[in-house]
Amino acid sequence: MRKYEDSYQHKGLRKKLMDLLREKGITDENVLQAMNNIPRHYFLDSAFDKIAYEDRAFPISEGQTISQPYTVAYQTQLLQVKPGEKILEIGTGSIYQATVLAEMGARVFTIERQKKLFEQTKQFIFKNQYPNLKFFYGDGYEGLPTYAPFDKVIITAAAPFIPPKLIEQLKPGGKMVVPVDEDHHQRMLRITKNADGSTSEEAFDNFSFVPMLSGRNG
Repeated sequence: MRKYEDSYQHKGLRKKLMDLLREKGITDENVLQAMNNIPRHYFLDSAFDKIAYEDRAFPISEGQTISQPYTVAYQTQLLQVKPGEKILEIGTGSIYQATVLAEMGARVFTIERQKKLFEQTKQFIFKNQYPNLKFFYGDGYEGLPTYAPFDKVIITAAAPFIPPKLIEQLKPGGKMVVPVDEDHHQRMLRITKNADGSTSEEAFDNFSFVPMLSGRNG
């Protein structure tokens, strides 16, 4: 049984990471505070314990990754999270991004298509700490129509296009943050749903994500 410990060393490394994220242009202190409160090393294999606070992605099971902290902070900052908002996350993965949103006071509904990763959510170490975090096994392209509409949607995989069903599940005035494929990289977009159902689009920096796949696996 793995022993979880958040030592002074871990906390010190986390603070250094937050300083680095500030240097890289992250200005939302609510995002930085949430990430500083969460022991990222808990979301990784214990072999990565000493390097968990480097600003880079690491592999998890099923060919997926835990995103680079800068990417998590960047997407979260673009999402403009407010306490109490209903947020749909596509791609639970390591659960780290969902936990950051939950730590910020959002009600998070997160979907994972990989059965093995979804099963791991049942052993999630913070299960009782975040009752505002709900896990679902399903196809991200379909979203969660039963729980719609959502204030925000965040997609943590490279989408070949903006999924229309997820736009439908956004409230008027709601925002979606999604990396969309452009050849060998993805452009981070923020989509705002207007009152008449149309959308406005803002384009930001380029990133590299694993692809967003349809259907369920497993």
